This record gives sequence, structure tokens and C-alpha cells, in this order.
Amino acid sequence: MSSGTSSFLKRRISRQSTIQWADNVVTVGGDAPVRVQSMTNTDTADAIGTAIQVKELARAGSEIVRITVDTPAAAAAVPSIREQLDKMGVFVPLVGDFHYNGHTLLKEYPDCAQALSKYRINPGNVGQGAKRDVQFSQMIEMACHYRKPVRIGVNWGSLDQDLLAKLLDENAASSNPKELREVMAEALIQSALQSAARAEELGLDGNQITLSCKVSAVQDLIAVYRDLAKRCDYSLHLGLTEAGMGSKGIVASTAALSVLLQEGIGDTIRVSLTPEPGAPRENEVIVAQEILQTMGLRNFTPMVIACPGCGRTTSTYFQELASRIQTYLRHQMPIWKKDHPGVEAMNVAVMGCIVNGPGESKHANIGISLPGTGESPAAPVFVDGVKVKTLRGDNIAEEFQVIVDEYVKNTYRAQ
Repeated sequence: MSSGTSSFLKRRISRQSTIQWADNVVTVGGDAPVRVQSMTNTDTADAIGTAIQVKELARAGSEIVRITVDTPAAAAAVPSIREQLDKMGVFVPLVGDFHYNGHTLLKEYPDCAQALSKYRINPGNVGQGAKRDVQFSQMIEMACHYRKPVRIGVNWGSLDQDLLAKLLDENAASSNPKELREVMAEALIQSALQSAARAEELGLDGNQITLSCKVSAVQDLIAVYRDLAKRCDYSLHLGLTEAGMGSKGIVASTAALSVLLQEGIGDTIRVSLTPEPGAPRENEVIVAQEILQTMGLRNFTPMVIACPGCGRTTSTYFQELASRIQTYLRHQMPIWKKDHPGVEAMNVAVMGCIVNGPGESKHANIGISLPGTGESPAAPVFVDGVKVKTLRGDNIAEEFQVIVDEYVKNTYRAQ
């Protein structure tokens, strides 16, 4: 498969769309790699704060960044955000997240409509009653006018109540009624598909439509997307709508997305982690990347293999070195990816004792086996399976980092 996809996995064939700003063209769907998305949590009216967070997310590897556009002040700030990013050389596409008043904001702030690379539209809250079709149509017409792709994003928590009521009535009258969750899942899918069909009727190219049907439970998400994938060929954006905080959010997202990605379903992903106090927003980008990389779908950053520790490793030195090297590799990637293509596939092993240390180190591109409890105070270093030296003393970490740097420079050279 192309784009680093493992040979055992066959991707669902979907339409391919493009999201662009300046010369940066991000393809979604088709044979393009699964893309990583994220979203800011700043007040978009704060143009400087939002631009800084977008830059941080893009630097971490987010290929598409979504921003909230919910007020006139936010819409007015979007061109300034785009301008500041361009001055910093950050050409990541911006997606405007619209709810309730998107039709008005896109019409009244044409510079905002132009500065965004894509619009996200939730058909469940574009309007009520007779206004829904009119206001949805107005947003699609703006997308056509500015030649912008859209994501039609349906959400379990803001589902089209008229459609849901209709399906519930039909289900109640059925001789073989379904459970409520099944009816709600069908309402999600119908809302997305009907909205996409309407968008095409209004003139939007089907290749420029991405669909999402987000829920907050793992099994529900898997069931909905399996069904949705069978019923359309639009590109699909995956993600739990509220994954949760900390390890729960990471585990839930990994469990849901990995099953679908393994089945070839999904063209873009976002890991919607609830931010912990003081935690960097770009954590959600790192988790998304690590899901794709550990599954063998893409490579983003050299991976560090490290043992979990046991009674043989009472020293925390190997843990500290593993953390230090992982942080260093990720910090270096914005520089390395320009000058050292292919470095993102490198594996580094930091092991804590003689049991698996030498073996794991030999399997990695670069590996070090630190001494365990009671072992000789020596750390053999392996490069591409061959022992090249043994480190001793108080500067093992610094010396190993130098070896990593030299390996990158000598192995991953620009063509």
C-alpha cells in the first residue's frame, strides 16, 4: 500500500478531496494517508492567542486545524489569524466550525469565508423547522461560491430532532421494532447522507464532501461507521465526540479508531481529549499520530522502544533516558523532516537490563542496553544490529544522544 500503509490492511476506497492554503495541499481520502486533525480551544476572537495555538498544533504534526467560528467577533478575527500564520510560515489549512449562525457569519464576513480552507457544518443545528433547509442551503452555496470543501459533521448530542422523531414513529409502528440506540444510529447516518445528497444537488462537488457521525461510546462509533462506510463512498472523518480525560480518553479513542482503521475505514482522525489543567493542547495530536504509527499506517516521529521495568531494574535511569530521548526526537522532528527524509521511521531502543536488552537493541536502528540491578556498570550500544561501543560513566545519556545525532546525519540524507 502507498503512504506507509501496512501491506496487511486494505483501505476502503473513498472519494478524494483537497484542502488547501497557499501551496500546502492536503489530500483526504482515496489513496492519501490517514490525516491527523486537531481543534483549538482558544477564544477565536483572540487572534493572537488562537494563531499561537494553531502554530503549536501544526508544529506537533496536525495537518488540518479546526477553529470555532461562533460570533461576529470570531468571524472578524479569522483573516487576522490567517495573516499571522502566513507571516510565521505556518500554512496549515484552517477549518471553520459553524453552528446555529454559520449562514449569517459566512455571508456577513466574506473575508472570513475566504480565509478558511474548509467549513464544518452540523446539519442538526443549522436551524429549526422550515429554516433548516434554507440555512443549510445558504452555507453550501457559500462553499460553492468560495470553492471550499465541507465536512458534514453529525453529532449524537445535536441530532436533527425532526428526523429522529420521524424514525422513532416509524419504528414504533413496525412489527419488528429496533432498540432506541439502533434508531438513533440510523438517524445519524440518514442525516449525514441526506445532507450530502442535498449539498450535491446545490452544486457542491461530491469529492469535496467529508462525512462524520460522532458518538461518545466506543461500540456505538464502530457500529455507526461500519454501516456508514457500506452506504457511501465519501471520505470519512473519525473520532469520538467526547473521548474523555487522561488515560480514559486515550484508551477509548485508541480502541474505537483502531478497530475501524484496521478495517480500512477512515480518512482523517481526531482524538478529542478533554484537556487536563496545564497539559499542552497538542497532546491530542501526539496520541492520534501514535495510533497511526503503532498500527503501521504512517510514520511521524522516531519511536522509542523501552522496557516496562521489573525487579531487575530498580534504578530509574533507563526510564529517564527513554523519556529524554523520546522528547528529544519529537523536538528535533520539525528540523529533521526537512533535512533528513525517512528519519520518522527510525526505531530507538532504551532497555534496562541484560534479559531482553541486547536482543531488543539489535532489532532497533539504534539501541542501548543499560545495566540492571547487580549487573556490570556498562551499557553496550548497537547500531543496525551491530555492537559499536560500550558506554560507561556519568555521561551515558549525552554520549548516546550524540550517537543518535550522528546516525541520523549519516543515514537519512536529503536526495
